[in-house]
Amino acid sequence: MGNGYLALVALGGVAAVIVAVTWLRIHPFVALLTAAIGTGLAAGMAPADVIAAITSGMGNTLGFVAVVVGLGSMFGMMLEESGGAERLAAALVKACGEARTGLALGIVGFLVCIPVFLDVGIVMLLPLAVAAARRTGQPVTAYAFPMLAGMAVTHAFVPPTPGPTAVAQLLSADLGQVIALGILTGLPTLGVAAWFARRFLVPLAAGNPPLARPNDRHADAPDSLVIQPRLREPGVGLVLGLLVLPILLIVGDTVARATLGAESPLARWLPLVGHPFTALLIATLASFYCLGLRLGMPAGRIQQIAERALEPAGVILLVTGAGGVFKQVLVDSGVGKVVAASLAELPFSTIVVAWLVAAVIRVLQGSATVAMITAAGLVAPLVESAGQPEPFAALVTLAIAAGATIASHVNDSGFWIVTRFLGLSTAESLRTWTVLETVIGVAGLAFILIATWAISLAG
Repeated sequence: MGNGYLALVALGGVAAVIVAVTWLRIHPFVALLTAAIGTGLAAGMAPADVIAAITSGMGNTLGFVAVVVGLGSMFGMMLEESGGAERLAAALVKACGEARTGLALGIVGFLVCIPVFLDVGIVMLLPLAVAAARRTGQPVTAYAFPMLAGMAVTHAFVPPTPGPTAVAQLLSADLGQVIALGILTGLPTLGVAAWFARRFLVPLAAGNPPLARPNDRHADAPDSLVIQPRLREPGVGLVLGLLVLPILLIVGDTVARATLGAESPLARWLPLVGHPFTALLIATLASFYCLGLRLGMPAGRIQQIAERALEPAGVILLVTGAGGVFKQVLVDSGVGKVVAASLAELPFSTIVVAWLVAAVIRVLQGSATVAMITAAGLVAPLVESAGQPEPFAALVTLAIAAGATIASHVNDSGFWIVTRFLGLSTAESLRTWTVLETVIGVAGLAFILIATWAISLAG
């Protein structure tokens, strides 16, 4: 088969996913799986080879991502149920003062959404933005938008959130480098987005959120987000320590491998302790004790929290696994190499191409996670053929995540979550939240390119 035909097959597969998810309202898991089978058969793969690609793609992807997302979900739910997120938020707001409360809440959103899903973070932290607005007389969006910016940046840039974790796995990027560079580029992106929101977006929408208190059940919140009464709240230092613990372990492994010899005892043990599986397991077990048993929480309730934490993770894992299947079909059929060759002819760097591909898919079908995974499948052969050493794959991972962040609009579930919980009209959300997400995606690309330039100079 000619390269032109295979390129059309790849475009047809992506278009089929977009049409199925956006217009036909088919679940992304079913859409990705169906598109993968159709793409493989259209590319000339034997039926048995298609099944083999489905098996290997699902297994290779979920073998890593499932453990990370599962442990991260439990850790995040313990942080929520113990009141640790609220304590951290209140301390930062108090330390920063009223004038910098918006930025403080942005930092809270950045930290809390490392282990917590975006919609859960909104339910957890929205009362803090409401309380700050009441105390100062400012619109609630003056505090909610910076907070949301922090959440959105972490959701895209810092594993173990599902999107960048899955992309790092698909591109064989070092997760420690993705985390380190994600924080390095994500924090200035947050600063730009928070300033832009305060300066230009807040005047466009005041917001009218429900007057919920942290321990109340929100009228629209699902049962899994109900916060039960708790006995004692953890200290701020403990919460902050637990948040950074897995990140330090993962990044520490990356640093040790780069600086210590292979025969060093520390270098031999850190790959175990610093692996995302072990690092998150240590943090999760520590949260069970420090945020649960130590505060007087019964063991039975801790078990219930852990079980509830896995409920929203199931859908994420299925979609992620189906994305891995689609990527594997593209690779096994040879379609990926053809697409990579076509992308390589564009007059842009691989990082910019990766951003553009993810951005187009994001705008067309809505889901940031689906956009990241689909773009990674298309760009992976291009990254492999480039043959550049790390942190190249990590930077491409972040570029895909940044591109998949832009222009959240009516085909994105996150758009409706923000609209509902902030009491905005659809038009207000389009000219505020949609613009804010675009600022994050563009500013993120800018800082990723700056990091790439700085690394090339240092190298």
